[in-house]
Amino acid sequence: MNKFWKSGDPFIWLTGVALMFSLLMIAGLMYLITAKGLGFFWPSNLTEIKLKDGSALLGEITGHESVKAHDPDGQEMTIERTQLKIGNRDLYGLDFRWVDDNNIENTSYPQYAVALERREWGNMYGFIKQISEGGNVLCTGNESCWAVLESQIPVYSGIYEEIKGIEKGVIGGINREIEHLRLEIRGEQMGSGRQDRIKELEAEIKEQEARYQEQEEKLTALYAEFDKEKIVMTSVDGRDKEMPLGNIVRAYRPNSMSWFQKAGLYASKLWEFVSDEPREANTEGGVFPAIFGTILMVMIMSVVVLPFGVLAALYLREYAKQGTLVRIVRICVNNLAGVPSIVFGVFAVGFFIYGMGSTLDSIFFKEALPNPTFGTGGILWASLTLALLTVPVVIVATEEGLAAVPKEIRDGSLALGATKFETTWKIVIPSAMPAILTGLILAIARATGEVAPLMITGVVKLAPHLPVDGYFPYLHLERKFMHLGFHIYDVGFQSPNVEAAKPMVFATALLLILIVVVLNLTAIITRNRLRKKYTTSAV
Repeated sequence: MNKFWKSGDPFIWLTGVALMFSLLMIAGLMYLITAKGLGFFWPSNLTEIKLKDGSALLGEITGHESVKAHDPDGQEMTIERTQLKIGNRDLYGLDFRWVDDNNIENTSYPQYAVALERREWGNMYGFIKQISEGGNVLCTGNESCWAVLESQIPVYSGIYEEIKGIEKGVIGGINREIEHLRLEIRGEQMGSGRQDRIKELEAEIKEQEARYQEQEEKLTALYAEFDKEKIVMTSVDGRDKEMPLGNIVRAYRPNSMSWFQKAGLYASKLWEFVSDEPREANTEGGVFPAIFGTILMVMIMSVVVLPFGVLAALYLREYAKQGTLVRIVRICVNNLAGVPSIVFGVFAVGFFIYGMGSTLDSIFFKEALPNPTFGTGGILWASLTLALLTVPVVIVATEEGLAAVPKEIRDGSLALGATKFETTWKIVIPSAMPAILTGLILAIARATGEVAPLMITGVVKLAPHLPVDGYFPYLHLERKFMHLGFHIYDVGFQSPNVEAAKPMVFATALLLILIVVVLNLTAIITRNRLRKKYTTSAV
């Protein structure tokens, strides 16, 4: 028996079993996230449930569970119950309802039951009663109105996009130009005070205000067109609800759709998720601003952390005199990797935002004060915070790569007449590049999922503008931004409608994992190519 334990075989099997359980847990977690996330977009059938008390419910079945209860005699019993997404929040005040299975008289799947995805108040489930325009009834009943509804939704979607284009594009540009001119006037008043220049700027402001008035009139006409046609829906319990057709994003009848039709709708909803903006307190719509903000933040962080991490490692390994001080620095670098991320966030608020940001405002943006430009949270400070957070990882990985470069290669380069710098730049760094990219991969993996420091350095629930647009200087590093990690936290823990937000949490978590995988795979492929390029064989 002693020989068996001394051979080490039990420990090999133990590590193998531990690895197997770890992989199974990871696979189980990924399966749960994938099933819950991707299943969210599949159009489920609408079920009509008639209860024994004569009432009726219509909606999507979203869950079953067994719960403990007590009968009239006080005896404990187990009952089955079903969760139904009934929608119609403006009628019922809630989106979901649990129904005891023993209270269900029968269930059916009405062929003409309609599901409406709305811009406000969530989904609407019911039957079409009529569609009218300006008080004139255009059609009545499910069949005659369905064709009208299908033809008009794309029309109103186009009007909605035009409205958004004017509000965010044209009017947003006019407001930006007016604000720029206003600040220029204030700058003139604080500086030379040239009255002729101030009058020119004021005249330009009046021109922009005239343009604004024109666009506002156009917007008013579009809103009148947007609300022109009305649809009246009847819920399963006989309640009527009138709403503008412009408020409807999508309409479908899942009980009469084929599998291929559902697959097409699934693809449409999935594309909306990755390409559109959020709505309904981030519980519906898309997450494109969060995707964009996450990727841009990681790119800025990588551009900053890579050169600083490599330079620090080069100095510690190649130029610094090895001794007690250098060992202390290495210990400090290793300890920095274990500091809680929120500590870096607090440091960033004091150093970057209140220190550097306020200084930049006082030097370059005096006319905008007391409104801060860089003296408040933004994507630049968030990226620098994550660069500080991850630079120890890059330093350690780079040092290991530099130490692995054979001494013979260095000596050969120096013997051929190359300087120390030339040897480092052309021989040592390329040979250590796979290790450098390994550090960058680890930095990206950690930074992409961080949330705590971002909450106090620039991330917000909903950003009105992306950090990149068509206005000079095109990349606006002072703007606040959305992030997938914070989006998950906000929707999962801060949403007023927790049950409705659950699917969005899983879908966003899956998307965040995929983005991390794609970013890491890109770096891994680059690293492997460099490794093959600079691999040398010993003679």
